[in-house]
Amino acid sequence: MLIKNLFLLLIAALTVIFFVFGGEEVKSEETQPEAVYVYAGEGGVEVSAVSAALLDADGGRLLFAHNADQSLPMASTTKIMTAIVVLENAVLDAEYRVTKEATNIEGSSLYLCEGEVFTVEELLYGLMLESGNDAAVALAIATAGDVESFVELMNRKCAELGLRHTHFANPNGLTAEGHYTTANELARITAYALTVPKFTEICSTQYICLESDGHITRYLRNHNRLLTSYEGMFGVKTGYTMAAGRCLVTAAERNGMRLIAVTLNDRNDWADHRKMLDYGFSAYKREIVCIMGETVRVKVNGGKSETVLGYIDKTVGYCIPTDGTVTRVFDVKEINAPVEKGEVIGKLKIYGDGALIGEVPVKAASAVEKKGGSFKLWKS
Repeated sequence: MLIKNLFLLLIAALTVIFFVFGGEEVKSEETQPEAVYVYAGEGGVEVSAVSAALLDADGGRLLFAHNADQSLPMASTTKIMTAIVVLENAVLDAEYRVTKEATNIEGSSLYLCEGEVFTVEELLYGLMLESGNDAAVALAIATAGDVESFVELMNRKCAELGLRHTHFANPNGLTAEGHYTTANELARITAYALTVPKFTEICSTQYICLESDGHITRYLRNHNRLLTSYEGMFGVKTGYTMAAGRCLVTAAERNGMRLIAVTLNDRNDWADHRKMLDYGFSAYKREIVCIMGETVRVKVNGGKSETVLGYIDKTVGYCIPTDGTVTRVFDVKEINAPVEKGEVIGKLKIYGDGALIGEVPVKAASAVEKKGGSFKLWKS
C-alpha cells in the first residue's frame, strides 16, 4: 500500500512539473504577427475565479491562465471595448444632448436626465469610473447614431483584433444573449486599449468632478480598490451582474513590465488579482530582445544587387522567467528579386529557455530590381 501511494505521489509530481514547465507554442493571428506566445501551464497561483488570465501587456505572452478560453459573460468590463470604440470614432469635446433612450437604464448609473448636455469626454469618465450603464448608451448614440450601429462597431473591432471567442450585444454589459468573452481575449482587448490615446488617463483617474454648463454637477469616484493600495496599479475596470458574477480587469506596471490580470465570475477578485500580479512581477522579468534599427544582410537571387539589408523597425521586449535566458535567431533565407522597400523578408525568432516566445518581422531597407531591369516603351 505504501509503495502504491508513493507511486501515485510521483505521478502527481511529474504531472505538475509537466504543466508548469511544459508549454505549447501558439501561433499568433495574422493581424498581430509579433504576438506569438508560450503558456507554461496552470500553475503559480490558486484563484477562486471560474476563469482567469495574466498577460504581458506589451509582449502578448500569457503568463498564467485558469480556464482562460472559456466563454463567459463579462458584465461591465464590456465597457473597455465601449471606450475603445468611442475614443477611435468620436470627438472628445463634441457635445451630446441626452435623449430619453439614454435615461432610466437599469444597474449602475450616472442618472442622466433627458435634455442634459455632456461632452463625450465627460461621459467617458462616467463610463469608466462610475460604470454608468446610461453613459454607455449615451456614448453609443453620440458615436454611431444608435445603439445597434455602435454594437456593430464593437464586433467589427473584435474581428480586427483577431478575437474569435468574443461577441457583444450591448455597450454596457447588461445580461443579454450573445454577449460573452474569455479571460484571455478580454486581457488582449485591454492590452489594445492601453495603446489608445486617453484610455489609460481616464481609467487611472481616482476622482473627478463633472461641472460644465448644461448638466448638474456630478462627483465621480473610481471603483477600483487596488488603484491606491497596490504598487504600480493604473486601471482598469470592475463589473458585476447576477449572471456574470464579479468580474475584474486590472493593470499594473513595475520595472518597465506592464501586466494585465483578468478574472471572470470571481467571489474573491481583489485578493486574487493581488496574488496574480504578485506572481507575475516576482516570477518574470522584462527583457529587451531587439532594438529598432538592428540590421542583417539577406542574399537576393536574380537581383541587380546580390544582397539587401534587412532591419528591425521597433524595439521589442518580452516577459521571461526571472532566472530564464533569451536567445535570438534570425530566420532570413535567400529571397528572389524583385524586392520592395519595407517588404517583410524574414523574421527574428525569440526563444525563452528553448521555447519560442515571439517573432519580430525583418523588413527590406531598400528595393532590389530584378536582374536585367525593366524594359521601357519609348514613344516617338
